[in-house]
Amino acid sequence: MFGFGRKNTGPVKEWKVDDSKAVVSKTFDQPPTSIEHTPEYEDIEKEEHEEIYNNVLKHFKETDLYPVKEGDCPKSDWKPLNKYEKLWLSKQCLLRYLRACNWKQEEAIKRIIGSIAWRREFGIGGGEWDKITPESVEVENETGKHLVFGFDDEKRPCLHLYNGKRNTKASDRQIQFLIFMLERTIDFMPQGQDKLCLCVDFKKYPESCTEDPKVPPVSLGKSILYILQYHYPERLGRALFINMPTLVNIFLKLCWPFVDPYTKQKCKFDEPFDQFIKPEQLAYNYGGDVNFDYMHDEYWDDFVAKAEKKRAKMMENFEKKGGEIGTSEWDIRDGI
Repeated sequence: MFGFGRKNTGPVKEWKVDDSKAVVSKTFDQPPTSIEHTPEYEDIEKEEHEEIYNNVLKHFKETDLYPVKEGDCPKSDWKPLNKYEKLWLSKQCLLRYLRACNWKQEEAIKRIIGSIAWRREFGIGGGEWDKITPESVEVENETGKHLVFGFDDEKRPCLHLYNGKRNTKASDRQIQFLIFMLERTIDFMPQGQDKLCLCVDFKKYPESCTEDPKVPPVSLGKSILYILQYHYPERLGRALFINMPTLVNIFLKLCWPFVDPYTKQKCKFDEPFDQFIKPEQLAYNYGGDVNFDYMHDEYWDDFVAKAEKKRAKMMENFEKKGGEIGTSEWDIRDGI
């Protein structure tokens, strides 16, 4: 199958309903992070990298204005950072970009500035730059096609994507919704963890999908890949893909050349989710213990409220530590 995994010839696992054995959930009752070990952020190991990091930190502390959109943006339109952007520019954020740029100082600075501009233009910069709201994308999840639920065995929060539950046609709003859910997944990262686990199931759910689920255009796939690779470096810890039909394999073959080698190493195809996620963190139909039944009216508001509470706590911690660029995410996520 074009090198993306083997064809799944076994029986498709259906939902199992046995309330005596499963933890029943319809709302956003995120399972506890009961993984035994505590992850630690990757730190600076080489002396020369310490100097490069300090130079990058100094640049952003001493720079007052930044572009408000990608590409050609007149300097007269540039704006200062708000407190949400300063929180985003944590120590670990700078290090993620530096590692992605192979510790090339100027390249990392340019890329971070590009991400600040993109986040503002896209509508997720925080404060006055927030345009993508829960209300503006809620319709995209009426069938529960994207869910933040559970943690993998490395304590990464899991973002589940169900292509077979698509309820809208391909559009910019679909990309906005995916990024909205990616940002919420980041909200649920526990202290010490800065990566997520992506779980993608291509099984058809005719009872949920309002149209025949089709493979998205290659142009849309390339746009999403660009956003994830350029503006979310070092965020993917693991990507799991199951129930992949032939069309999806063809689609991945077309998009695969645009995926960087480091990301490719993190992808697993047609390997059961329960090999990487403990039962208490996983839905029953994937071999877990949680009998999760998505009820949009019960789940969505609760999910949004919990994510907003975590972001408020992070801002509180950030301001207590002085509200400076380069604050450690260990301190920012204290008590999250």
